[in-house]
Amino acid sequence: MVQVAVLDDWQGVARRSADFAALEARAAVTVFTEPFADEAAAAAALAPFEVLIAMRERTAFSATLLARLPRLKMIALTGLRAASLDLAACTRQGVLVCNTGSGNSGIVTAELALGLLLAAARRIPQGDAAIRAGQFQAGVPLGSGLDGATLGIIGLGRIGSRVAGYGRALGMRVLGWSPNLTPERAAAAGAEYATRDALLAESDAVSLHMVLSAATRGLLGAAELARMKPGAILINTSRGPLIDAASLVAAVTEGRIVAALDVYDREPLAADDPLRRAPNTVLTPHLGYVTAPVFAIFYSDAIADVLAFLDGAPVRMLNPEAIGRAPA
Repeated sequence: MVQVAVLDDWQGVARRSADFAALEARAAVTVFTEPFADEAAAAAALAPFEVLIAMRERTAFSATLLARLPRLKMIALTGLRAASLDLAACTRQGVLVCNTGSGNSGIVTAELALGLLLAAARRIPQGDAAIRAGQFQAGVPLGSGLDGATLGIIGLGRIGSRVAGYGRALGMRVLGWSPNLTPERAAAAGAEYATRDALLAESDAVSLHMVLSAATRGLLGAAELARMKPGAILINTSRGPLIDAASLVAAVTEGRIVAALDVYDREPLAADDPLRRAPNTVLTPHLGYVTAPVFAIFYSDAIADVLAFLDGAPVRMLNPEAIGRAPA
């Protein structure tokens, strides 16, 4: 019987997100609910499997890991793409990769960015902690209102433009910047174009909505964080490595800015990561796309992908040239 692994079900929700009955009638399905410690652990655990259902970018599939999985024939990737999956290496090895729909994952990520903005501005986590500790307002810092404040958005694409709309609804002035943004495109998204330096210097809150690439890795480092207003809020729901981690820890530890983060350099966030102890932070565990409707699409489409592959009629292929190819 074909061996299928469902990876990185960290919340234990895979089986109730979709009906696995049709797949389990034709394959032995194993669900992994814990992250792999490293590549060697992933290789050892996944060696018996011919098919993997992978959750976005939780487990990275490098060329070296793929080479240690000689039985692997197909990966059903939840979502549209994953920068952490080496598609070229999959093709060379004859591993077919199929994707799924993503539903409203961009919209719910934008909603989370709004939630982080409000939580940081109004000190909601501190207020919650005070109540649970038997206190009330004692020890809770004063918050700040957003009406009339300036929201800077780095990356005015589909998600960033939606966050711009939230900012306008709150009465905020909205600035936008990205490497290829023009004043006309910024205006179409409801924002004023600004240079990156001006956006950082003038914004009371900055929200990142950029794709991680070699060009954007470390987009905000020590110099850029130093340009931000004292006490400004930095929101990241995109990818952790867009911000230099050491510089970010220094900025929040020194009280220069507040960071509201949903993403990190390495996920899950290590138990000894300094961000876990850092002041002036609001932290969520990469919840941007993690909603019941999105997961229902992810898993139902992934199951359909695997069944189609087993039927010899694969769908939603990212690398159809891998079909029938012997490992290079």
